[in-house]
Amino acid sequence: MRLFRFLHNKRVTPGEMVQAALSRTLPRVAGRHVLTVQDTTSLRDASNTTGRSLQLHPTIAIDADDGSLLGLVDARFLTRHGGKRGSTGRRAFEDKESRRWLDATVASAALAEAGALSVTVISDREGDIYEAFAFCPAGIEQIVRAQQDRTLADGTLLSRCLDAAPELGREVIDLPAGPGRPARRATLALRARAIAIKAPKRSGTAATGNRPKGEVALWFLEAREVDAPGGTAPAHWLLLTTLAVPDLAAARHVTHCYRQRWTIEQLFRTMKTKGFDIEASQVEDGGPFENLATATLIAAVEVLQMVRDRDGAANRPMDDVFDPATRPAMSAICKDLEGKTARQKNPHPTGSLAWVTWICARLGGWTGYYGKPGPITIQRGRLELATLIRGWNLRGNV
Repeated sequence: MRLFRFLHNKRVTPGEMVQAALSRTLPRVAGRHVLTVQDTTSLRDASNTTGRSLQLHPTIAIDADDGSLLGLVDARFLTRHGGKRGSTGRRAFEDKESRRWLDATVASAALAEAGALSVTVISDREGDIYEAFAFCPAGIEQIVRAQQDRTLADGTLLSRCLDAAPELGREVIDLPAGPGRPARRATLALRARAIAIKAPKRSGTAATGNRPKGEVALWFLEAREVDAPGGTAPAHWLLLTTLAVPDLAAARHVTHCYRQRWTIEQLFRTMKTKGFDIEASQVEDGGPFENLATATLIAAVEVLQMVRDRDGAANRPMDDVFDPATRPAMSAICKDLEGKTARQKNPHPTGSLAWVTWICARLGGWTGYYGKPGPITIQRGRLELATLIRGWNLRGNV
């Protein structure tokens, strides 16, 4: 009943929940090189029947150096009714759903204002939109996977502009598993050059009151896998970026940043089949489901924060996810969970996020011996931990 009242309360909105999450993220970015990764996922899709679907477009902050997930930056819902594809070229940019890519980029500027040393926005192919470059806030960098074959300012095509460019060098990366593709080591050949892309011939943007400027200076980077295993499609990334890429070190930095986009795919899986299974919810749309989805997004971010620092590499404090006042209860629970062997001892500093993650993993069924705990195990243990902490807090009244 309390959950029903929360979800149906008119004073509870996704926007306020996201702002509360952002307020917790901002203090963590000071002095850091931050990547903000944005993407869209479908939560409900009835396009084959009613033509309506509900999409969620979140933006998350990641430390560019250690890969730790710092928190949520922005999130917005898109309700699609279909029937707009034929008018795409006639509608102004501010009336299009694609505007969300620019809006999320603008929202990322709050991290720079909070003291981040640098902010680089990472977007996949759908974010390859001229306005997202032309109206990007000053001081915010971008890396976008190219989708369109553009005519450049010098009259050449984007797809051919690297034909004569020399190879900067190569790098070997760990390529994560994908649909129908196992994880593997991949060698990438890197090439890059400076370009200028031309403004499209379409309506202006009300947010700025004018048409986009005539051209935008960028760098174009190709990362192509060499010697891919037989029967496997080679990795091939074409990236547009505001960062200069004059040499191999700069090119490797760009590909390193782009590869962090994988984190948001992990987030979507944690919200869905690999965690909270939000798609199976029967809560009605139009407010309650959006509230539930936002709360699930925030919880999934916290679970993924724990997963990504389960080894303690980033040395994040437990305060990133948990109330520090619960530390005495956690210490007692941890002592009870530890066994006699070294593998059954919590190896992480008390009060660290990795320390609490170990506790949640053990409560979730992980033995400490085989593999590493994933989001389902950690979330299961986190729920058990919350129950135990409530019992601890009630002990004085029993």
